[in-house]
Amino acid sequence: MTRARQPSPQTAAVLRALAADPTRWRYGYELGQEVGLKAGSLYPILIRLSDRSLLEASWETDPPQGRPPRHLYRLTSAGLELAAALAPAAAPARQLRTEPRAAW
Repeated sequence: MTRARQPSPQTAAVLRALAADPTRWRYGYELGQEVGLKAGSLYPILIRLSDRSLLEASWETDPPQGRPPRHLYRLTSAGLELAAALAPAAAPARQLRTEPRAAW
C-alpha cells in the first residue's frame, strides 16, 4: 500500500536533517536541537519512521561510564528516497518565508 499523504513539516525536517549525512548515526537529542523539536514531538516521529522501515534504530554500544546507552538513528535506503523526494517540494516554501513582509 502506497502512502498518499505528504509527511508533516516536522517529519520532513527530521528526514532532511538525517539525509544531510545519511551514513552517520544520530542521537535523538542532537536531532531535536537541529530541527527545533522537543522530545514529545520528536520521538513519536522517530518511532513512526522506524515502524515504517524508513529509519534504522540501534542502541549505543559503548556509552561513557555512568550514562545509560542511547538510541541512535539513521535513514534506510527507503527513508533516503523519501527525503530526496521531499527536497524539491520544500524549496518553494523556503523562498516564501524569506521574502520581506509588507508593512501595514
